Amino acid sequence: MTRLLARSLLALGLCLLPQRGVAHELGTTRVSATFNADLSYAVEVVTDAQALVEKLETLADVPAEALTPTDAAASRLEDRLRALQEVWRSRVGLSFQGEPSRPDLTIRVTPAADAGGPALAVVTLSGLRPPDARQFTWQYGWTFASYALIVRTSPTGAPAVQWLEGGVVSAPQPVVASPPASWMDTAGRYLRLGFTHILPLGLDHVLFVLGLFLLNSRLRPLITQVSAFTVAHSITLALSMVGLVSVPASIVEPLIAVSIAYVALENLFLAELTTWRVALVFGCGLLHGLGFAGVLSELGLPRGEFTTALLSFNIGVEAAQLSVVGAAALLVGAQASRAWYRERVVIPASTLIACVAIYWTIERMA
Repeated sequence: MTRLLARSLLALGLCLLPQRGVAHELGTTRVSATFNADLSYAVEVVTDAQALVEKLETLADVPAEALTPTDAAASRLEDRLRALQEVWRSRVGLSFQGEPSRPDLTIRVTPAADAGGPALAVVTLSGLRPPDARQFTWQYGWTFASYALIVRTSPTGAPAVQWLEGGVVSAPQPVVASPPASWMDTAGRYLRLGFTHILPLGLDHVLFVLGLFLLNSRLRPLITQVSAFTVAHSITLALSMVGLVSVPASIVEPLIAVSIAYVALENLFLAELTTWRVALVFGCGLLHGLGFAGVLSELGLPRGEFTTALLSFNIGVEAAQLSVVGAAALLVGAQASRAWYRERVVIPASTLIACVAIYWTIERMA
């Protein structure tokens, strides 16, 4: 059993080392597509402008230019992107019923929304879909990270979301409105979104939950911590989604990483759950709720089923977190009571989690 635990820790470390420290935005790319009843459509790609310019110029073998802070934020980046728009098209595919389309292209670069953040390139593909088209597929090869393709069949319609890896062709998506979804359909869709936001996409949340588990895997202390975390992130998620709380991602994301590091480091000095630990977990839950809100804001909530979608997303998140706890409990089993457990499992695993979280903190503040 000791060997199994050691191998599991090694596997965890190997999985974590190459990971980029973002779990909410999943990289810097967002794609949303809207299809209208008059056959018009618009697909909007939002991504880091400077990173995109560098990729395009590398592929086109264009000599890199030195950028001043002003150039990197706006007009010069926009000019360079426009000059390379045909290169950009080479790794982007939009097809209707299997037939490739060549939409019109507009490019603009907007300053960073948050201080210190990247300037954003907004590339919009627009045109008219074929009258008999009922589905489309999408491919975007300028990112290596996961991203969400958000599809609406009307400007105010509920979104359909498909998570994609860079370069992968999407499954066929509808371009015409379906009959209104029932509350059960809405609940099922947002339940899945909440679950997948943690497993497999929310590595930082997974590490936080594992940090809670490592301090004390007994049921009662663990339930106390998880309950405090659940209540807290439910509060800030709800307040954010109704517009009463808004905190920039440039603040929230580094603080989430700090919360993971703190919990892991505290595991090195504590052997039992304390009162302030529960209060700390509650505060961390408030931060993580703001992180959940950032993702849910991008995906959108249907106006007619706002409460159903919000509750379902939250339940999906909780189901995923409980799955993490359950898997950890099955792996550890009765070994948590062994004399060697803290020295051979808790301390190495907490140290590994702390190192990853500190790296994420630095990366997210850069």
